[in-house]
Amino acid sequence: DPWRELRWGEKQMNLQYVQEYKPEKDDIRYLRVLLYGPVGSGKSSFINSVSNVIRGRMTIPALASAMTSDQSFTKRYETHKFIKGRGSTKTFYPLVFNDIMGLEDGTDRGVHADDIKLALKGHVKEGHKFNPVAPISQNDPGYNPTPSADDKVHVLVCVMSANTPQMNSSVLEKMKSIREAASDLGIPQMAMMTHIDEACGEIEKELKNVYKSKYLKKKMKDFSAAVGIPMNCIFPVKNYSEEIDLNDDVDALVLSALRNMINFGDDFIEKI
Repeated sequence: DPWRELRWGEKQMNLQYVQEYKPEKDDIRYLRVLLYGPVGSGKSSFINSVSNVIRGRMTIPALASAMTSDQSFTKRYETHKFIKGRGSTKTFYPLVFNDIMGLEDGTDRGVHADDIKLALKGHVKEGHKFNPVAPISQNDPGYNPTPSADDKVHVLVCVMSANTPQMNSSVLEKMKSIREAASDLGIPQMAMMTHIDEACGEIEKELKNVYKSKYLKKKMKDFSAAVGIPMNCIFPVKNYSEEIDLNDDVDALVLSALRNMINFGDDFIEKI
């Protein structure tokens, strides 16, 4: 029996829910999701997968590295928007993702936890290039001294690969301090577990086995215990990688995560 129920046939309903979402506050045009996590965990690939699902075709908005390296591929603070319509009627969906440099082991590598904390409050400008040695200061051109409600992060999402061995302690410490900062600000948090097909042969054979996999359940439980994100806020996803066409089962998992992301973020927006 599956240990979590997912209605695989409801893709259209969930897609409509995601496509039609709009924040109800006048000063907030976009629900902003900030992705963070270790290097190579699939943050940029997840943004591409979301784009594919929302737009109903293969797209490449976020350049992603196909190599799993120990160096971050994303160096700047970027906002990814998803195009709605074409030509003169072109607009953007009111859901945006911020992608930041990955967390790396050691003190002078990867994104600084302090930079992520400032990003949560909206203090990091679009295009700011991260410096692993020194976090952003108030005198930096990339520092935004007066963030609007739109600049602030409404959901913090940790992206983690199911295929990695134990996380090292320095990355875990960085994650904990970021989580604490978000908790202090009342920002809702959730996690995505990526590369699930590579981690488990049963899932690789049939994606619908995702919630029957004992291995994945244990992996999620261990991660939950290590980082402190509850199980019901952790969502396994398979990012689009070698496919050239959309796949309903891949979409179903992405949409399940997206729908919850929107609900968590909207609750926060309503409280601001």
